[in-house]
Amino acid sequence: MPKEFLPGSDVATLSVVGYDPRTCYTGRAPLEAYAQGIEVGPNDLVFRCNLVTIDSDVMRDFTAGHISQPEASRLIADLNAEFASEPIDFFEGVQYRHLMVLRDAGDLRCNCTPPHDIPDQPIAGYLPHGDHGERVQDIMKRAAHVLCDHEVNKVRCELGDNPATNIWLWGYGRVKKLPLFADRFGVKGASIAAVDLIRGITALIGFDQINVPTATGYLDTDYVAKGQAAVRALDQYDLVLVHIEAPDEAGHLGDYEAKIKAIEEIDQHIVGPVLEKLKSFDAWKIVVVPDHPTPVSTRMHTRTPPPLCMAGAGIESVMQKPFGETHAQQSKLLIDPGCEMMEYFLRA
Repeated sequence: MPKEFLPGSDVATLSVVGYDPRTCYTGRAPLEAYAQGIEVGPNDLVFRCNLVTIDSDVMRDFTAGHISQPEASRLIADLNAEFASEPIDFFEGVQYRHLMVLRDAGDLRCNCTPPHDIPDQPIAGYLPHGDHGERVQDIMKRAAHVLCDHEVNKVRCELGDNPATNIWLWGYGRVKKLPLFADRFGVKGASIAAVDLIRGITALIGFDQINVPTATGYLDTDYVAKGQAAVRALDQYDLVLVHIEAPDEAGHLGDYEAKIKAIEEIDQHIVGPVLEKLKSFDAWKIVVVPDHPTPVSTRMHTRTPPPLCMAGAGIESVMQKPFGETHAQQSKLLIDPGCEMMEYFLRA
């Protein structure tokens, strides 16, 4: 993870697929906008827009209780109605993860903090700040007025669910074209993912998108269907990327039992079947790697280099021990910068 960036899935995933964030990254939100096919002009800025729960000026829940899609749809629609006369557009994403586009933003600059980095912390020191921070804060304040007495939130409170009290704007940037993966590595790739960030990154580099309707990007995702989709895709593509969000979500929740279960599900229903399929080919390779750690002890992303496990043709073992952080720290293999990992994997 380059030191000048916060540890996050955007920068980390770009590195995993072989792209240096220092030359190709402008922000998280435009990557998600590309996945959604949102039309963005050269002077427009795209912000990630979380629906969150803030209580007594403390970030209580950066997912607003994992608000349902129908509820989120109503809230985003009413936010668009509130800002209809202004150069501001909200776009519905998945559950709590949405986007806002600020049209003709010019040279707007501010410092923004991801809401998942401040669980149960006062928000005062993390609100957007800098040259144009007040403008971004003003949008957030006006949105809060729309949400505070919204019928969706009244019902959620009655049911004991966390309400979406606020929006949180962060991860802004402009869309930037990336060189195609096939042109760089001579490999035809496909991606299986349930979150727009991964879809956006892999679409930008030219991967085909394989949709799994029952994949959710949460703990209840359909591991079996994702594994089966990957196995089928291996007959058509040189490289298949499978992304699973569940362990990260469990880390943010501080739920170690859910994290263990998610890893077991991945091992049984995705890694296992994919490995068996690969062994049917004359030559094959596999790499299992997190994009970044999210320890349950802190519920936040860290800069600790994540462990990786490679096997297959041309791969020489550096350690024959169970795959995990403890053993990885004992290994002398460290790929730094991380964006060179893909080259190492493909050319080994």
